[in-house]
Amino acid sequence: MLVYGALVPHPPLIVPKIGGDQLTGVQATVKGMQQIAVAVKQAEPETLVFLTPHGNVFADALSVLTTDIMKGDLGSFGHPDLKSSHPPDMELVEGLLHRAKEVGVYMLGIDEALAWQHELSWELDHGILVPLYYLEQAGLRDIPVVAVSTGFISRERLYAFGKIIADAARNLNRRIAIIASGDMSHRLLDDGPYSYHPDGPTFDQDIRNLIEKRDVQGILELPEVLVQNAGECGYRSLVILLGALEGRDFDSRVYSYEGPFGVGYLTAGFTPGGARQERKLQPYLQKISQRKMESTREKESLPVSWARRSLEHYIKTGGDKLELPDDVMAELNRASGTFVTLKKDGRLRGCIGTIFPTRENLGLEIRANAISAGTRDYRFTPVTEEELEELVYSVDVLTEPEPVKSIRELDAQRYGIIVRSGPRVGVLLPDLEGVDTVEEQVRIALQKAEIQPDEPYRIERFEVKRYT
Repeated sequence: MLVYGALVPHPPLIVPKIGGDQLTGVQATVKGMQQIAVAVKQAEPETLVFLTPHGNVFADALSVLTTDIMKGDLGSFGHPDLKSSHPPDMELVEGLLHRAKEVGVYMLGIDEALAWQHELSWELDHGILVPLYYLEQAGLRDIPVVAVSTGFISRERLYAFGKIIADAARNLNRRIAIIASGDMSHRLLDDGPYSYHPDGPTFDQDIRNLIEKRDVQGILELPEVLVQNAGECGYRSLVILLGALEGRDFDSRVYSYEGPFGVGYLTAGFTPGGARQERKLQPYLQKISQRKMESTREKESLPVSWARRSLEHYIKTGGDKLELPDDVMAELNRASGTFVTLKKDGRLRGCIGTIFPTRENLGLEIRANAISAGTRDYRFTPVTEEELEELVYSVDVLTEPEPVKSIRELDAQRYGIIVRSGPRVGVLLPDLEGVDTVEEQVRIALQKAEIQPDEPYRIERFEVKRYT
């Protein structure tokens, strides 16, 4: 059973040997970590389950280490002597893998052989090693460890996985503590890891207040745009931890919060209590997710509806192409370049397009690009039939590109760009999340085209009409 939960930051600088003089700037966090470690020790867990946003993180799945020994070091931060080694709890790992498969949460077990084959990691990352340092200092040196890397999957699935952890531990009569590792916003200061964004401090304050009020529903309902703008790395870990508390009362305590280097560091503890019916939020989350998708489908424009139906028909029939109906032919009977973008859980799932028209009308262009976005984007595995209900589409119809003489003629929100150098071409659409400046837009387009910034290249711009 779950006996304790903790939300902890993982900056290596809070480890004294690494932080050195900087340690004076994070004394509140150090004290909070020490208090958390003592609380975990006093709960007498038999296994520590770590949730880290680092390690082997996938767009559509969780992962868990299945190696014979849970070990790692902080050599990448200049201290290979700072190392940890713990036995695994393979019974619990096998329980997680089995139960996750049953409920449709994708989870990959990674052993040393698989890691070598696919250039993955089979050792503990700093998201685990930093809090583990404090737990070992408190006396938890030989305790078994389970190492889970969070994935970019929906809140509903993350929350469901938390319940899976609690259920698996209960089935084994295992006392576990869940350590949800993650920093808060990375956008608190302009001289931090990322540029300042006002949503950064707002997100951190909201999370802190909601934890103190034990408002699980409030945490789960935070707007997606707020979470993304904050540039955090701890929200997914927290959602899983809250899922492990499904149906139970709990006490929560914020031990510390500070953001001296542009990143928010929050330490908080969760002590589980007895059963509480109103804390059973999983059905509520499922209904919210279903209503959100129904609303999205109802508001679809004709180009987006046509793109969706085209891909769905192609996948469900094993390769047949849907004939253009009269309403699509009437509305889209013109030629233009177009891009079709697919997103799942707010993350890119595929994007394919054409700068210039390659087919006789826009209806055929959209159909071809929708199928390609779902099945031929080399960055992703082909979309499966099970995923179709979770996809959100957008369609961008392009104007004819025109050359520019200077980046002063560009606007990252208004214009997409094409960069060319010989046969190499890079294209980037306008108004993309995370691309706020022209300089960033050009850099990414050059990178996509494999053009070095010091090489000669040409830039063209275009506008789009975006359909959702």
